[in-house]
Amino acid sequence: MCAIHQPNLFPRLTTLAKLFAADHWIVLDDVQFTRRDYQHRARVGALDEPDRRQWLTVPTRLPHGRPTLIRDALIDDPDRARRKTERMLWQHYGTSPHWPALAQGLGPVLDAFGTGRTAAVAAASTRMLLDRLGWHGQILTSSDLPSRPGRSQRLADLCVVTGARAYVCGTGGMTYLDPAPFDAEGIAVIPFQPPTTSIWSSGRRLSALSALAALGPQILAARLQRLALDHGLVAAAA
Repeated sequence: MCAIHQPNLFPRLTTLAKLFAADHWIVLDDVQFTRRDYQHRARVGALDEPDRRQWLTVPTRLPHGRPTLIRDALIDDPDRARRKTERMLWQHYGTSPHWPALAQGLGPVLDAFGTGRTAAVAAASTRMLLDRLGWHGQILTSSDLPSRPGRSQRLADLCVVTGARAYVCGTGGMTYLDPAPFDAEGIAVIPFQPPTTSIWSSGRRLSALSALAALGPQILAARLQRLALDHGLVAAAA
């Protein structure tokens, strides 16, 4: 199973669930940066007041203007951004009984601010969440891999590199995906549609940090595993 997704800062629960269900996550870092997306921001919610939400944002500048690729986006004042990120996470989730498990994995995320690149921090934040959940898949980067032009052709080529026989596709991707390049490679396209009730009711808006802090790694991992099985997927964490 292969999932391909842009690096998101502490990704939403629905995004994390899709990556968790795959054996490979290819970090799509060589497409255009989008300020309205989640590449440099995450919506976090207070544990005691779930409806009180706040944006956690890594201030980002684009050295090449709007055409700047995700991998080339730079952090404005990395030291200050690191301190603000650490402080906000503690303010929102420090009272959780599962905070020690979260805090233990934050080191590499905070260290990534030293690279000065937003994508490095976002990718590290996703890796930290997957690690907390016991995911044992492999992470690759699209800019390091060969692929042909064409939106769907490129995705199919990236899947081929991993040896995957199935591509786990979110609902957004299904709206534009051309299945022909995947069919030509014998790769099944599996739509990934999380539910909309219980912890998933805010899964498209809130960072997965909120569910992790509320439920803890073991319970949340079991929920994601159940969702993967419901989709007929064989998750790497099985």
